[in-house]
Amino acid sequence: MLASCEYLPQELFECYTESCEIYPVDDDEVPLDIKERDFNQHQFELDGWARWDMPSEDYYDTAQFPEDYTGYDGAEIWKFIHDRIGFHEDPMLVKDEYDADCWKADFNKAVSGLHAMVSAQVVRGMIEKLQDLGDLDPESYQWTDPLVEYERRLGAGGETPEAVENMYFTMMLLLSGVKAARERLLQDCDSGSMMGDDAEAIETVRAILTHPLLDDPNIDAASRRLKDHALQDTNNLWEARMRTRDLMRIMNCVQCNKCRFHGKISTLGLSTALQLTLGNQGTGCDVAKIKRVELAALVTTMGKFASGIELCYEMQTL
Repeated sequence: MLASCEYLPQELFECYTESCEIYPVDDDEVPLDIKERDFNQHQFELDGWARWDMPSEDYYDTAQFPEDYTGYDGAEIWKFIHDRIGFHEDPMLVKDEYDADCWKADFNKAVSGLHAMVSAQVVRGMIEKLQDLGDLDPESYQWTDPLVEYERRLGAGGETPEAVENMYFTMMLLLSGVKAARERLLQDCDSGSMMGDDAEAIETVRAILTHPLLDDPNIDAASRRLKDHALQDTNNLWEARMRTRDLMRIMNCVQCNKCRFHGKISTLGLSTALQLTLGNQGTGCDVAKIKRVELAALVTTMGKFASGIELCYEMQTL
């Protein structure tokens, strides 16, 4: 959580609200077998899909510190992601950066979907703060009107007209990833190696894994499209892996600890979905090689997208 930014020169930003901060749980709250498993799965992979932080004694509770509207402005980070990590050089992308007939457009679409999900969580956090506080102090919060922010960030006439469509696309990739890892996840539920002895969490995950939606063939539309495109250009898939590694490391430039924390989870969840779909040659990968933290991020990120899509549905029906 305390790694330094390696991508941008930055002035120190002090978040003016306590909602920016997160704190690790007490050491005795983390099952010893989970600690040992995470420590043993820290192997370095030069050309892997992710480059996450090494295991430490600090574990954080996403339920205790959920995504929130903190007042932090991450526009500089998102501009870097879209301009420098996204693909632009291919001539096909000049006409359509999200729906061109190539896997690089699919990658851009997935990253845009990630951005849309974060925007939805910001709007939801804004609504919840207004319900709790009555109004927002403009000295601490740059944006104070959730309807205006929804239209700017996610509306059809906003900054990215395809934002909600792209969020659905990325959600389908995550659903396909969870479906691909379902048997492994169910085994981990049975053994307790994923969540220790937290019976409530285990039953929640089990209910997700046995939900009929995961057996609906329509959820695989995004992963089929990505895989079909990737199989036409397998020699260059290293470019996708390089970018997902950078996508996670750019989160070290986020100067709001809660935002950084959830950003790292979400980017790792997306990279895991892409890894399960493509592997190294466009044909997928061995689920047994996926690390516990990757699977946890995948499921958690899917939950974030479900919440974001629900927010969009609520806003569209107002």
